[in-house]
Amino acid sequence: MKIAVYPGTFDPITYGHIDVLTKAAKIFDKVILAVASYTGKNTLFSLEKRYELCCLSTREIKNIEVESFDGLVVDYAQSKNASAMIRGLRAVSDFEYELSLTLMNKKLNNDIETMFFVPDSKYLYLSSTMIRQIVSLGGNTKEFIPPCVENALKQKLNGGKNE
Repeated sequence: MKIAVYPGTFDPITYGHIDVLTKAAKIFDKVILAVASYTGKNTLFSLEKRYELCCLSTREIKNIEVESFDGLVVDYAQSKNASAMIRGLRAVSDFEYELSLTLMNKKLNNDIETMFFVPDSKYLYLSSTMIRQIVSLGGNTKEFIPPCVENALKQKLNGGKNE
């Protein structure tokens, strides 16, 4: 069985992430959407909420599992018998960062390959940070994120108790 891990913060998950995930799911028998516990970033949502939103947003993709993980992603991928890690590339600026991550991960574990997927052109400029800003300013994000994510963002950014 060919297994891949698609790691990330997913704060929040977007249709761009889901597009990359769907493409990977056509190639691998199983893709694990791995929600990172520690990201080095200040996340808007808790790990539990990010995990929940990822589960809700991907439940219709058959060969996807959502898990959270802690520690080095290469160690996590190895523990899941994954042969590859999935990464999304939107622009040249992503490439430099992603290349450095890939080279370091390869140094840490030479057995795990990294595959890059480019999202559909309508999602190339999309980022979770941008989505959070649009929602906080009252903009329309329906074509960029699933309804459950939009609702959670509106509650969180409008002073709701939703984590």
